[in-house]
Amino acid sequence: MKNYDAIVIGGGPAGLAAAYNLKSDGKSVAVFENDLWGGTCPNRGCDPKKMLLSGVEARDRIAQLQGKGYSDIPFMNWRDIEQFKETYTSKIPSGSKGGLDSAGIDTFHGDAKFISENEIQFDNETFHADNFVVATGQHPSILNIDGSENLLTSNEFLSLKQMPKSITFIGAGYIAFELANIANATGAEVHLVHHNDRPLKAFDSEFVDDMVSQMKSRGIKFHFNVNTKQVVKNDDGYTLVGDDFKLNTDLIICATGRVPSVEGLDLDAAGIEYSAKGIQVNENLQTTNKNIYAIGDVIAKSEPKLTPVGGFEAKYATDYLLDKIKEPISYPAGPTLVYGSPKLAKVGVSVPEAEAEPDKYRIVSSNLTSWFTYYRLNEPVAKSKIIFDKNQQMVGATVLTEQADELINLLTIAIDKKISNAEYTKMIMGYPTVASDLQYLI
Repeated sequence: MKNYDAIVIGGGPAGLAAAYNLKSDGKSVAVFENDLWGGTCPNRGCDPKKMLLSGVEARDRIAQLQGKGYSDIPFMNWRDIEQFKETYTSKIPSGSKGGLDSAGIDTFHGDAKFISENEIQFDNETFHADNFVVATGQHPSILNIDGSENLLTSNEFLSLKQMPKSITFIGAGYIAFELANIANATGAEVHLVHHNDRPLKAFDSEFVDDMVSQMKSRGIKFHFNVNTKQVVKNDDGYTLVGDDFKLNTDLIICATGRVPSVEGLDLDAAGIEYSAKGIQVNENLQTTNKNIYAIGDVIAKSEPKLTPVGGFEAKYATDYLLDKIKEPISYPAGPTLVYGSPKLAKVGVSVPEAEAEPDKYRIVSSNLTSWFTYYRLNEPVAKSKIIFDKNQQMVGATVLTEQADELINLLTIAIDKKISNAEYTKMIMGYPTVASDLQYLI
């Protein structure tokens, strides 16, 4: 039997952060990973997706200036940009494992499972630890329909060596919108199929409708209220079948969400309670087995399941484990983004939440399209909805613009630090930028 002070299950961003924090305190640490070292985000998620989206952003800038300095709008060369993406992702697994090795953290690759409250089994060997941190993340879900074996997921999309002439996405969440915009920029015929008529339901419906309208203007075809029943493989591609609906396409990507990666861990053997939403944790990120913590996307939580959130939880959980802090976890304001064309982002109190409590919140809507920051780029639409409480303090924001990722971060700081308009106007920002505009929003 091998003994450690702490064992981390999951070698993604959250797990790695936890392992390094524990090791820096002098603990003996081992990390187990059954897939790619580095986890989803840098290998098959945010990072490679954002590299591909850089091509979409470049094309959009040119398209917006058509007739204003540019004439032709080039399509994104998929093979070239996919190879560019590979120059980054190909180094992640070895780099992630190499970092652990250099730090003196033991690494094991393969499936591990709990066999008791303080032991796991790996390759017919038993490993004991005083504490465990479960950070196994999530993986794409697949519809349980006839022909599901014909469906690919975002994992396969991000590694396609050739973009098909036509491609269909099932779903209308973050992943479907983002990948649809990437495929569209290559010149592919893109379809998006959804089981109801309300995509991105966590966001303001008006801004979502604006986003859909812009995507339609780029040629993306939406098929709402289609309940996919079957996927049939034929000689020249696939047929998606729904109620009174058929669509022939070269490739189908299932983007209907992600599920916690808990299968095979045998959590019951360790006394860990969990559900379809993830592992149950308390205010200290302890599972129902107090010596075992869970962090990142694998836990059931209301906070967005995002890489920065997982990193924040890793720091908190290990500091609590090491008796460096005693108070419950308290999350700061955290933004969430849809990298579409344009981008959609929100932070804090959402528009639907504010609309449900008009006595508590005030919503200030602004059309920013004519503001110089957006006018100079000829953006087709730029809007914001800022939410204030009864003390006139900004508590939430939703923005729709090509520069939403930059703007939402500034708004997040203003919300989290409770910066007032009077305080912000005492600062001098570079002009003209989204930062210099902030004084007119908060």
